[in-house]
Amino acid sequence: MTDALSRLLQDRDWLLADGATGTTLFNMGLESGDAPELWTTEHPDRIRALYQGAVDAGSDLFLTNTFGGNASRLKLHQAQDRVGELNRAAAEIGREVADRAGHPIVVAGSVGPTGEIMAPMGSLTHESAVEMFHEQAEALKAGGADVLWLETISAPEEYRAAAEAFALADMPWCGTMSFDTAGRTMMGLTSADMVKMVGKLPNPPVAFGANCGTGASDLLRTVLGFAAAGPEQPLIAKGNAGIPKYKDGHIHYDGTPELMADYAVMARDSGATIIGGCCGTTPEHLRHMREALETRPRGDRPTLDEIVARLGAFSSASDGTGDEDGAPARRTSRRRGRG
Repeated sequence: MTDALSRLLQDRDWLLADGATGTTLFNMGLESGDAPELWTTEHPDRIRALYQGAVDAGSDLFLTNTFGGNASRLKLHQAQDRVGELNRAAAEIGREVADRAGHPIVVAGSVGPTGEIMAPMGSLTHESAVEMFHEQAEALKAGGADVLWLETISAPEEYRAAAEAFALADMPWCGTMSFDTAGRTMMGLTSADMVKMVGKLPNPPVAFGANCGTGASDLLRTVLGFAAAGPEQPLIAKGNAGIPKYKDGHIHYDGTPELMADYAVMARDSGATIIGGCCGTTPEHLRHMREALETRPRGDRPTLDEIVARLGAFSSASDGTGDEDGAPARRTSRRRGRG
């Protein structure tokens, strides 16, 4: 185990990841429809503040401002020829912030979906997807990212293409999918399906899990599904700060810092090792999450009823596996090992 993330995982039984990129940047003035990635060179001070906010709140790991940094997504903003420049710059700012922290901080190069549908359902071929992901991966590597971080993926074909690209870049990586459609990804994968897919990859991730989705409760139900399948790798939980509500012309997330503190502890007890937030999660949320993880003792894996009581109702009756009671998630035995 030689990469920075693996070294931390060897010594720690939980790590705090960062919160939301978009929410923070919108609070800094980013307009709807603008590409956050362009801010890396237009407003590097704000991207530095984004990263520093996570570090100051206690995060052990933060993601770079490169979620939409592939050629397909940047083409929407006539910036497809700037993949190398924007990803490298975002990672370089991250490296600067991490190295100044005085203790180990992992810079994770964010890699989001291409935004295209892969063949045979769509026109994006496997080879083209690998090429796009590889271009982005090499730039993040050149900028000093410690690990690549694939996130918010729905299609297994795209996940596999990214894994192949990251092998070409010779970089360790993590990968999360978004289970936002009645316990499944938009393309139909369940938590159990993901565990099987990850187990068959020739270039497996350092850790894997779920991010975004429909709320903290749903995400924890997915994490329990992962844990029940007994994967080898550490699990990642990066849930939204509550449920999005449209108010005064803007999207707001109703999850309080106190709710996210409960979520963080329950994510740990559900089997997650790397715990963070996604949409709506601010540094204030992260500070409460860090304090809770440091001060609250470990407990048994929560039941579905306990999750609902603490975090709110699920958005669907099932976790997508066809078991309406979510039986695998009702296990209450104490967590074993890192999983």
